[in-house]
Amino acid sequence: MTPAALAELVRSTAVDVLTARGLDTAVLPAQVTVERPRNPEHGDYATNLVMQVAKKLGVNPRELATELSTALTASDAIDSAEVAGPGFVNLRLAADATAGLVRAVLTAGEAYGRGTSLTGRKINLEFVSANPTGPIHLGGTRWAAVGDALGRVLSAQDADVTREYYFNDAGAQIDRFVKSLVAAAKGEPAPEDGYGGEYIAEIAAQVLAVEPKALEQVDAERDETFRKVGVNLMFEQIKKSLHEFGTDFDVYFHENSLHRSGAVGTAVEALKAKGSLYEKDGAWWLRSSDYGDDKDRVVIKSDGAPAYIAGDIAYFQDKRARGFDLCIYMLGADHHGYIARLKAAAAAAGDDPATVEVLIGQLVSLVREGKPVRMSKRAGNVVTMDDVVDAIGVDATRYAMIRASADSTLDIDLDTWSKRTSDNPVFYVQYAHARLSSLGRSAAELGIELGDVAEADLSLLTHEREGDLIRTLGEFPRVLASAAELREPHRVARYLEGLAGAYHRFYDACRILPRGDEEVSAVAVPRLHLCAATRQVLANGLALLGVSAPERM
Repeated sequence: MTPAALAELVRSTAVDVLTARGLDTAVLPAQVTVERPRNPEHGDYATNLVMQVAKKLGVNPRELATELSTALTASDAIDSAEVAGPGFVNLRLAADATAGLVRAVLTAGEAYGRGTSLTGRKINLEFVSANPTGPIHLGGTRWAAVGDALGRVLSAQDADVTREYYFNDAGAQIDRFVKSLVAAAKGEPAPEDGYGGEYIAEIAAQVLAVEPKALEQVDAERDETFRKVGVNLMFEQIKKSLHEFGTDFDVYFHENSLHRSGAVGTAVEALKAKGSLYEKDGAWWLRSSDYGDDKDRVVIKSDGAPAYIAGDIAYFQDKRARGFDLCIYMLGADHHGYIARLKAAAAAAGDDPATVEVLIGQLVSLVREGKPVRMSKRAGNVVTMDDVVDAIGVDATRYAMIRASADSTLDIDLDTWSKRTSDNPVFYVQYAHARLSSLGRSAAELGIELGDVAEADLSLLTHEREGDLIRTLGEFPRVLASAAELREPHRVARYLEGLAGAYHRFYDACRILPRGDEEVSAVAVPRLHLCAATRQVLANGLALLGVSAPERM
């Protein structure tokens, strides 16, 4: 029995109890909460349902809790139900109900944990979107890991998710990039406001390899050549790094297309027609302060050029026109002002601001031997995705970036994440999976046949550590649902560490395979089924993080 099934049992039983007493069942919450007590001696699960509704019903909470407990024990799934404190109900599951969860995991396989809370939602998830002016830095690396994991978690709740990269191929940063390439091609120092690092010289050389006479062209034609070829080369490097990191996108949306197609102009004129823009000092301003922003924003500058927000407005409207009912933007630490700005832009266009969500990722730092890691020679002034992957590998980098809440700053100790010990969180989880895989191979070598889990006597799984492990497996669907609802994939990583810990404690306390000439015990096969279920959940969780589940380490 999963916690969700138990919660439904508690609610349906409460409906029966209230109905029998002639009390209003409408006070019951749509979803009842059942939680694992901190002290295992208090039972397998506990619920505070009675405490939530007793005052509204005008009844004594302990009296109502006693009636609910008595009614619950009539279920074959409940071994005992006891009233605690002012009206809490502590529950112990029957052995068959507990063991049934093992069957549920193995029957569902890769689908175990998935839900339907987002069925019918069409979500545009935009993340990374680094400017094509240099390699992906640590902030972009964090979003590459977290964004990809979030997309997987949302999909696991049956959402239709499109992963999108906003390709910033317009604006002043591209002009500076082009000037830097031209200077490098000429053998000159980078412009004062340009980009440094060896990658600039590498791309400049590649541009000349493609267009050998580029430097002989007149300035405007030369700059356009370096822009067209150089930006494309840089972006191909970015996509290659992302792909090798395990992050791919469904759509690469070009900012320039909004300007070339006239979408920006159309969006601006529509806002003017609605009265959402006003003219002041020769510029056109969005009345964003009317919709929750801290101030109004310039959309068309006094020289007639569109401000950056003009593209943002057209881009959001393009997403909505493509049928997305939720647009999630994952932006860097310096973009906090975009939350109110984008919501205001949606509201000003007559749309629902709730269709916009903005997640802000905080800064990442690398340390080694307690000291900050030096800047990358290749990138000039930043540490890149490729640098950290070279140092600790893809799996460790992804896991390290994901396991902490994205809205908190993050220090990654390269020494810790390089270790092959339990101090390294990703090794700890992956080792549990490898250990379980090895156990399955050893059982097969001993000729132990598991058979159909439906026929196994799982009621033999009565050890305290077995119960703890089974209940931990049961938490997985709820963890995934919470991770999707709160947009927090780090919850999956922390859960996996807890599951690995529960397994290691079980393994240390419960003998599974015979030693020497010992006979195979009656509980060996049920325990092997429990191990297979644990391995499955670890694999499912790691897959949602985009981290491998090795069978040998």
